Amino acid sequence: MVNDNQHDDIVLDPTRDAFGGTGDLSVLGPTHFIGIGGAGMSVLAEMLHEQGVAVDGSDRERGAKTDRLESLGVRVEIGQRAENVQGASTVVFSSAIKPDNPEIVAAAQDGARIVHRSDILALLMASKRAVTVAGAHGKTTTSSMLAHILLHAGTGALADPSYAIGGSIQGPDGRSLDGGHAGAGDVLVAEADESDGSFGKYRPHIAIVTNAEPDHLDHYGDAAHYHAAFVDHLSHARHAIVMCVDDEGALDVLHALDPAVAARVVAYSTRPEAEVGDLAGATYVGIESEDERAGDGRERFVVAMPSALAAGTPGATGADGGDVVRVPVELVVPGIHNARNATAAIVAAALLGMAPHDAARAAGTFLGAARRFQLRGEVDGVSVVDDYAHHPTEIAALLDAARRRYPQSVIRVLFQPHLFSRTAFFADEFARALAKADDVIVSGIYPARERQEDFPGVGAGTIVAAAEGLSHDPQPWIEAVEDMHDAALALAARAASGDVLLTVGAGDVTAMGDVIVRALQMRGGDALPAADGR
Repeated sequence: MVNDNQHDDIVLDPTRDAFGGTGDLSVLGPTHFIGIGGAGMSVLAEMLHEQGVAVDGSDRERGAKTDRLESLGVRVEIGQRAENVQGASTVVFSSAIKPDNPEIVAAAQDGARIVHRSDILALLMASKRAVTVAGAHGKTTTSSMLAHILLHAGTGALADPSYAIGGSIQGPDGRSLDGGHAGAGDVLVAEADESDGSFGKYRPHIAIVTNAEPDHLDHYGDAAHYHAAFVDHLSHARHAIVMCVDDEGALDVLHALDPAVAARVVAYSTRPEAEVGDLAGATYVGIESEDERAGDGRERFVVAMPSALAAGTPGATGADGGDVVRVPVELVVPGIHNARNATAAIVAAALLGMAPHDAARAAGTFLGAARRFQLRGEVDGVSVVDDYAHHPTEIAALLDAARRRYPQSVIRVLFQPHLFSRTAFFADEFARALAKADDVIVSGIYPARERQEDFPGVGAGTIVAAAEGLSHDPQPWIEAVEDMHDAALALAARAASGDVLLTVGAGDVTAMGDVIVRALQMRGGDALPAADGR
């Protein structure tokens, strides 16, 4: 792969290990975060601040994260300028930061230590029993579930966990907890971002893999390199690995592991063990669905695990692991994908020493991570839901869950693609996933770290063009509207009572939920069927 992160002699390599496994935070000194308002960066800055490290940072604009940090006493400068790094011993960057950033250039000239955000997370992990969660999708929900389980059912060393999660956790009392906390317990739960290969430097106690479906091919090039990065990451897990083998990519990774590493794998699946096939010596855990009851959209299932695993011992295979313990689970959050996420969290909690039935009861009070099937409002019988899904598999799972929760409703979607490269790579897959909805508007692409000029011809219309031939209705079901605000108003205008409107994507489309709610409120009276019949 070509490294384009170079500016003269400055090389920003997210895979370089800056600290070599030490857990001593005193090596940092005054620490400056470039882009401190980002979801991952703000969490780490808050955790360091809680542990007494002198932290400040900068960002291009204010937001909820920068406001929170300032309320905690962290100085945040708006605008990125060379003078912002004066006095910093350590400067932290993310993969979105380029070598010509004025703060990077000044830090290099001043001789400051320049480290990737993953180095800070690795540093925090070194003194804890760390549980990492990696995968193309499901990371935030699974890590939030596990943190929630420990917060509400953990005792002793499992109580008051630390966590570094890219979203907020919604508790059973409706209280929202921010994604970063430095707790007094001995467990740290963290998302392990695989997008840039930096998760290879983590040395977790337990590593969870929700899936290894190829993504971030702009970095890896192909599926083989993507899977190789997972093999490397999992080889560093010290105690156990928890992996969903419903995913073919994860199965490929499992089969590529060294046999000694594979023997520490707990492989969970909705399929019977015989149907999964060769598990390379891994322990099998089954997810057994139960019949829907009461029509309330709750996900009910049983986690079936060997008794030795329920007692916290990995390596207890189904053949010789003793009796099977059956753990009933009932989730508020819908969808089989959330059953998988919850199973990973419950198994990890058991491996940490928690009784699995206690973990399951706590999982049942989990209301979801922020922007994961989050109800934003109900107006005249129209429900407005926001979700972070930005990969085709996530979107398909979201729409399946919406059908399960709202079986009689018309499902309308405003989708904002995330990254030009992802849109180009997966246009056909996006089209097939979105075809599960009844009415779709695709808005302009959220570029994040990319530039439109590097991807000529890629836009909202790319997905619409890929959807040709997938129509499931005589009426047109998908269109491109570049302006996101216009798209939101158009979707609201044609909503009818009983419909469900979803704002979907990893960018700023989340703001359109409120726009849609206000537009529905301004219509007055009951929502009427759309004039065009959609």
